[in-house]
Amino acid sequence: MAKKPSDEHEQEGGGKIGGKIATREADYPQWYQDVIREAELAEPAKVVKGCMVIKPHGYAIWEKIQRDLDARFKATGHKNAYFPVLIPQSFITKEAEHVEGFAPELAVVTHAGGEKLEEPYVIRPTSETIIGYYFSKWIESYRDLPLLVNQWANVMRWEKRTRMFLRTTEFLWQEGHTAHATHEDGLAEVQRMLGVYGDFAEEVMAMPVIRGEKTASEKFAGALTSMCIEALMQDGKALQAGTSHDLGQNFGRAFDVQFQTEAGALDYVWQTSWGVSTRLIGGLIMTHSDDAGLVLPPRMAPIHAVIVPIFRSEEEHAAVLVAAERIKAALSDLDIAPPRARYRDFIEVVVDDRPIRPGAKFYEWERRGVPVRIELGPKDLAKGQVCVKMRVDTAAGSGKEFVSEAEFIATFTARLATFQAELLRLARERMRAREVTLDTWDEFLATFAGDKSTFAWCHWDGTAETEARIKEETKVTIRCIPLPGQGPDPQPGVCIRSGRPSPRRVLMAKAY
Repeated sequence: MAKKPSDEHEQEGGGKIGGKIATREADYPQWYQDVIREAELAEPAKVVKGCMVIKPHGYAIWEKIQRDLDARFKATGHKNAYFPVLIPQSFITKEAEHVEGFAPELAVVTHAGGEKLEEPYVIRPTSETIIGYYFSKWIESYRDLPLLVNQWANVMRWEKRTRMFLRTTEFLWQEGHTAHATHEDGLAEVQRMLGVYGDFAEEVMAMPVIRGEKTASEKFAGALTSMCIEALMQDGKALQAGTSHDLGQNFGRAFDVQFQTEAGALDYVWQTSWGVSTRLIGGLIMTHSDDAGLVLPPRMAPIHAVIVPIFRSEEEHAAVLVAAERIKAALSDLDIAPPRARYRDFIEVVVDDRPIRPGAKFYEWERRGVPVRIELGPKDLAKGQVCVKMRVDTAAGSGKEFVSEAEFIATFTARLATFQAELLRLARERMRAREVTLDTWDEFLATFAGDKSTFAWCHWDGTAETEARIKEETKVTIRCIPLPGQGPDPQPGVCIRSGRPSPRRVLMAKAY
């Protein structure tokens, strides 16, 4: 006998859709995997080790990320380009620190077309080398600078332990690459793009971040310095959500990217690179979601509202559907993009008229993170109202509300804006409530005992030896040295591990 539409459906690699979601308190890692499965965001690509299949609902979120960031990049003068996924192995070896940093993660192609290649290719782990090669062909004079390009692409880094969205062998990202005439111009670009990432995380993802500089041990392989944004997940672990790197002249020298200065001399360009990836989706999940499933800020939601018709007879069904389509049409004309956005972000509404119980529909759309649920039945039509339920109870709405249809439509974008702001407020409150300032090693050990973690502001003596010792003993890393205004005011103290002098506190946590 065939299954009824409301029955559970098997999902390859992830159990059943309609299965239970572990609680965050009982099993946070399992909760994370369950939310991804139940929201139908992705599943493991079991036939390709370490990779994942991003399903339509998950990819729609990535498209939201792409659309907003792409507009921000273009507004700051960057243009999109595309470079080969295969990079000659000799390119990778030209910058010594770069090859050392990426060697364990490289996937190498040695045969093609049934023959052994004269030179192996590396599947793109990042593109500094091949873009450096082409910059050397495109740049001749200071008049060609700055050169500002961005690439939307996939990359491959061979991972032994994977977790969907957070760390997979293949993932999607964007990588910006720029060349400048002076180091000052390059540093300004690094800081500008870090600001773009930080603003996007908070304004669009409703995910608060700390902006800072990575330590020398944690910086990008081949960079002079690396900047980052760090977010606090609900389990207390940190997520590096974006990076921006000052490459200095390292890749300019490796690939002979020289230009004629205004004074007529030859010099090497100063380069930057910066990127974010699909791990932002993992950050989105772990910032907002709850034990009932996915929670999405409106500016990240592929679907903003679902209308569920309630009826008993065919006559009621027909009347309710007419009203549902009318409301859908009215909402779909609305744009929730902020006034300064360089794109339109129209409201997406689904009328769920599938022949299954309304309760099953409520359950499914809740798990998929749709911000607003609208129930519409004959009594609502008679009263000219709708029944509204927000995904999370906040100032944008609590419990079931009965609102006139006209008022609901007129205030819908304001409701979404309030919900967006409320999710950011709640996330900020969680971060502030969990931040701690630690002064002794005993406090540190108690804070990070077992698998526990949080954002901890601690003094550090600035040495790689102490940093490595802390990491080895506790698995805690220095997430960043905060930029001005991003942490405690700089005050000298003593290192939490070595007892030696420290100029200021840094951000420490266990991390994904």
